[in-house]
Amino acid sequence: MFIAAEKGDITTIIGGIAPDWGPFGTLGNEARVMVEVIMAVAILICLGIAIWGAAKQRIGATALRDTFSAEQGKGLIVAGLTGVFIIGSLGTLFTIVYGMAV
Repeated sequence: MFIAAEKGDITTIIGGIAPDWGPFGTLGNEARVMVEVIMAVAILICLGIAIWGAAKQRIGATALRDTFSAEQGKGLIVAGLTGVFIIGSLGTLFTIVYGMAV
């Protein structure tokens, strides 16, 4: 019998948003968890902004025929997804910048 997730745990699931720590490896465990929670909340807020923008664009473009609302929706979608990308890559960016400075 083959079990696919035999050795998995919660760190496997949240490992995608947790930074690689690199230069911040000396942080305490509590500080690492706090940074991971803050990053996860920020990603959820950015995704919420993108969803709000999509709804605003859809309602403005079809139901209300409001082009200004539709353009605002496009801006919110781009801002939300850009925020997700930036927050998701902060750990990598910090590690690269620290490595170049050393």
